[in-house]
Amino acid sequence: MTTTREIPFFNYRGTFAAIEPELTATFRDVVSRGAFILQQDLRDFESACAQYLGVRHAFGVGNATDGLHLALRAAGLREGDEVLVPAHTMIATPSAIHFAGGIPVPVDIGPDHMMDPGALEPAITPRTRFIMPVQLNGRTCDMDRIQAVATKHSLTIVEDAAQALGSRFGGQLAGTFGAASAFSFYPAKVLGCLGDGGLAVTNDDGVADRLHQLRDHGRNRDGEVVGWGLNSRLDNLQAAFLHLQLKRYDAAMQLRRTLAAAYHEELGTVPEVVLPPGPNDDARHFDVFQNFEMEAERRDALQLHLKSCGVGTLIQWGGQAIHQHPKLGLKAHVPVTDRFFTRCLMLPMNTLLTRDDIAYISACIRGFYGR
Repeated sequence: MTTTREIPFFNYRGTFAAIEPELTATFRDVVSRGAFILQQDLRDFESACAQYLGVRHAFGVGNATDGLHLALRAAGLREGDEVLVPAHTMIATPSAIHFAGGIPVPVDIGPDHMMDPGALEPAITPRTRFIMPVQLNGRTCDMDRIQAVATKHSLTIVEDAAQALGSRFGGQLAGTFGAASAFSFYPAKVLGCLGDGGLAVTNDDGVADRLHQLRDHGRNRDGEVVGWGLNSRLDNLQAAFLHLQLKRYDAAMQLRRTLAAAYHEELGTVPEVVLPPGPNDDARHFDVFQNFEMEAERRDALQLHLKSCGVGTLIQWGGQAIHQHPKLGLKAHVPVTDRFFTRCLMLPMNTLLTRDDIAYISACIRGFYGR
């Protein structure tokens, strides 16, 4: 390598520039109609999402954290109920549990960095009522084993599918395995808006009625206030932006899978790194590669080396698992997670990357390890 490239971890300005004329036209259309809150653009987007996921009900909400909070309450979470959650997740996951009245209980992860189904039963107590699998980095957990535990112990599943729109396990889409789930439309997501946004979905009509009320001040479909609720409605303008991008979502997913395969081709023989499962490693999984999170020896030094090469990287969530924030009091024995957070590093993964970018990033990594 004779020249240093500049490859940001995520190019926010570039994602706007790539479809600027269409976004601008959408903006002018929506604002010229004065369509801002709970208008037809949102209803159309919700219907498109429900059809895409094959679910009966989809509700645009302010963000995925709100979506998880509302989904838990709508699914029947009671004050003091314990919810099993992987230690490897964003603080938003246990935060939603906490503010819904529950108690988050972290469990360990498996070799694929997802919730370890084998860690669930040892964590169950008489107060355990829910399991919240986190469909992380665009991959879906082993839901067969998780559902088996839930059925055996009469536990309710509510999925954190924030990073997994379009991901599948056993042919079934993430977000459709439990009583309810939530997705994120944060700008860096595969389907991202120009601000905060989220979606809560369910196939249960009763849960859907409660979700409808909870996101809009406790009002039912006739506008009558039937209980206490919150104000968490996906902005109509953001819904229009998202609907525009949903129409090309399958192409975005396939490009990410192609880029992930390129990383595996370039780095698969480097013994100092452990890559996430490849796109064709397991026929049960269809990963959408929201992120490309690997393990690396001498992680911190590698990150500095990549920075010197102009490559942006990220240690997810500031390098802390949820139980590693002392003031939250989430104590857990999760040795796999603890070791993982000394080694994890996310490489650039977005639709603005090229195959040449992947080759350059990989060459920098190989060079660091003298390979």
